[in-house]
Amino acid sequence: MSQNTGYFSSSIPLNTAKATTTPGVHEADVPLTRPTSLKRVLSGPALKTMLAGGAHSQPKTPSKDDSEFRDYSHSEISRDVATIKNSVVMHLTATFLRTPASIDSAHAYLASAFSVRDRLLQRWNLTNEYHDKIGAKRVYYMSLEFLIGRTFDNALLALGLRQEYSKVLGDVGFCLEDIIDEERDAALGNGGLGRLAACYVDSMACSNYPGWGYGLRYKYGMFQQQILNGYQVEAPDCWLDSPNPWEFPRPDVTYPVKFYGHLVRDPHSEHRFKWESNVVYDAMAFDVPVPGYGTTNVGNIRLWSCKTNTLFDLNKFNSGDYQGATGGQVAAQILTDVLYPNDNTNDGKELRLRQEYLFCSATMQDILARFRKTNRPLSELPDLAAIQLNDTHPTLGVPELMRILIDDEGLSWDEAWDITTRTFAFTNHTILPEAMEKWPVPMLDKILPRHMGIIYDINLFFLQKVEKQFPGDRELLNKISIIEESNPQQVRMAFLACVGSHKVNGVAAIHSDIIKQTIFKDFVRIQGEDKFINKTNGVSPRRWMNECNPDMSDLITEVVGDRSWVNDLTKVKQLEGKLEDVNFRERWWAAKQKNKERLAEYILTTTGIKVSAHALFDIQVKRIHEYKRQLMNIFSVIYRYHLLKQMSPEQREQEVPRVVIFAGKAASGYWVAKQVIKLINSVAEVVNSDEEIGDVLKVVFIPDYSVTAAEVIIPASDISQHISTAGTEASGTSNMKFVLNGGIILGTVDGANIEIGEEIGEEQIFFFGCLAHEVEDFRHYLRFNQPKPDSALQTAFDMIQRNTFGDAQLFQPLIDAIMRGGDVYLLSVDFPSYIEAHKAVEEAYRNHDEWVTKSILSVARMAKFSSDRSIQEYAEEVWNIEPQPVLNCGL
Repeated sequence: MSQNTGYFSSSIPLNTAKATTTPGVHEADVPLTRPTSLKRVLSGPALKTMLAGGAHSQPKTPSKDDSEFRDYSHSEISRDVATIKNSVVMHLTATFLRTPASIDSAHAYLASAFSVRDRLLQRWNLTNEYHDKIGAKRVYYMSLEFLIGRTFDNALLALGLRQEYSKVLGDVGFCLEDIIDEERDAALGNGGLGRLAACYVDSMACSNYPGWGYGLRYKYGMFQQQILNGYQVEAPDCWLDSPNPWEFPRPDVTYPVKFYGHLVRDPHSEHRFKWESNVVYDAMAFDVPVPGYGTTNVGNIRLWSCKTNTLFDLNKFNSGDYQGATGGQVAAQILTDVLYPNDNTNDGKELRLRQEYLFCSATMQDILARFRKTNRPLSELPDLAAIQLNDTHPTLGVPELMRILIDDEGLSWDEAWDITTRTFAFTNHTILPEAMEKWPVPMLDKILPRHMGIIYDINLFFLQKVEKQFPGDRELLNKISIIEESNPQQVRMAFLACVGSHKVNGVAAIHSDIIKQTIFKDFVRIQGEDKFINKTNGVSPRRWMNECNPDMSDLITEVVGDRSWVNDLTKVKQLEGKLEDVNFRERWWAAKQKNKERLAEYILTTTGIKVSAHALFDIQVKRIHEYKRQLMNIFSVIYRYHLLKQMSPEQREQEVPRVVIFAGKAASGYWVAKQVIKLINSVAEVVNSDEEIGDVLKVVFIPDYSVTAAEVIIPASDISQHISTAGTEASGTSNMKFVLNGGIILGTVDGANIEIGEEIGEEQIFFFGCLAHEVEDFRHYLRFNQPKPDSALQTAFDMIQRNTFGDAQLFQPLIDAIMRGGDVYLLSVDFPSYIEAHKAVEEAYRNHDEWVTKSILSVARMAKFSSDRSIQEYAEEVWNIEPQPVLNCGL
């Protein structure tokens, strides 16, 4: 991808560092610099008018909330309103060439964001200089997704400058909240995997752990979801069309990445080869600072993009072959255009494989370039670098590190393997067969011939070791082989990650037990239980409480006495002491009601559907997938609609009004999930237009679910549904976010739901459905016996088949999957208890005092599910790193 994407690189001196002249070696952490002169913006009567009323005033005394964590280095840019205003105006005039007459809210946002970025840049440099100075061990979190959402408001809160920027923007005629809304979500992720990665980098920064994230800079993200005639339609998410203040292009940090070609054996080494490649792309870095709350430490996410300007063939262009002249540029650019390109075709699979390798190769080269600056022997790499593989997508990093150590650095196989296995750790996120990544051997051999050879050797040496340990057990060797004997052969990436890592973890207690009993059962037997551990997921309290739910956060701060709970969630336990405080309970519910009113307004704006904020808000927002069972949810809505239609008006008035809210994207090639979206919208169209039903039942599908949308939706929930088939959801993090905001779970005994129940008390959760150990027995029965749906589910089927919601033929395949397709996700099994759970929800909701108690207790007991706790456990048990607070650096 070209680096010239509209961030005004010609007028913003982003970097004065020069690229290294040594091929393949780059200065990975050259300090970022930009000259700043505030004096030059104070000339001219119009600008002086803009600055009036604050530009020359005395520094404002910080409020209590803003000053709690202010213990900054002596080099910190001044924080007074006058300095901030000068900085904002400087960017308006010098960076964006605006005059007072031509300022709009978009440019007010950009100028404000760039002025905040200046402060983050300063801290970013300070952090990296300090960590380099002390030789700190760093963790590198490799993830194909980082769902970071908006940065501006998060940065203001972390820096403690929200009030100052609100004052500055108010002085020039803008409202801070409106300016915040000008920022677009970064299209760098899709679901829970990417949001987890973002929370973890946030926690590393806030907890002072030296850590970076590594990923890809997608031009269009996954896609922008539009709903047309009830169907999901994918459109490009052109989030980079406007300047992005939160990234720093790093043309000085560029690495060659090879594809295709052939190998020439080194005559002096059995395992060393020279890879003579036909195609070489350059991966260029973009740095995204991650501010720490309560510390001057700033984390970093380094994203890779293809640098295509060297791939333009001027000779072909001059000869008239214009398509040939730009072919290399196009082929390179598409590598980082889209997150998860549709891999239903062979070309799509190849594109995704090349995408993953670009990510892994550039990351390994960058980590080693940073390590080389220490002048320490390569054998000490594990002492300074811990690499965490977030799912299987970064697994090619294992053979890539081996390739570099053997072919480029001249190490023996045993030396390289020892370094590699002590450096990598692997997080497994799923047991679903379709998500267990595999690559055809012929494809891998064609695109990455050197890596296929290394994988063969890794597998050979591993199987030889097992053969000595379990002689004669050929069945075991076949089951654990990284190469699956199929047609064609496949490389099992989860097995490669497992063999190449010193620790393997699941993300919830039940999930970690399941992977040890199923997909990694034989590896546990061979390598020992100590290698396979659990690290329950967590979410950031900064984003998912302090930022998205300010009224509730203010109440917690009042109880705790300060805002330190944002970095120490154990302090929210003090809320339990307020259970009998009538005034506090009323204010708690008022905060919840305000959030519901905000969501009702958002729904009206985005969908045109008017809902009552006094109804029970029943929410299921997550990736659309069969195992997450949005289909079961909409079947229950249909049944509820049927019951309401049978009631008299007087009976309906006694019902608890309910708004059922869905949101989430279906993968572009996932036909069944897209049909579920169509059914939801078809049901909504009928129910919402039924005047007889009115506000007693509304159905809403919010399009283009994102972090920003979640920040509005989650705090407003009364009930959130987490209803995956038991044993299929590894953990979940949206369940944690909802409960942290005072919502109640309706869910199965699955993933982190179980641990949440253990922490907050099962009386605060509405559990239903079969248990994980029962699932296979039910599935076995349903393979050979057609299910007999209970009367409620049959009623839903009948209404669909009577064309109540449009052409029944559209939705018949969804019914057939249950009735004739084996009902893999056990909708028919769990539906009766699901309906009973809904009845229990309504009964509890009628008792307002009981409901408020559940809400307060839920928040008070959720400390375990802070991502800070997760990161501390990784740091101590997997990465062996220590916090390194930059405040004590003495720089």
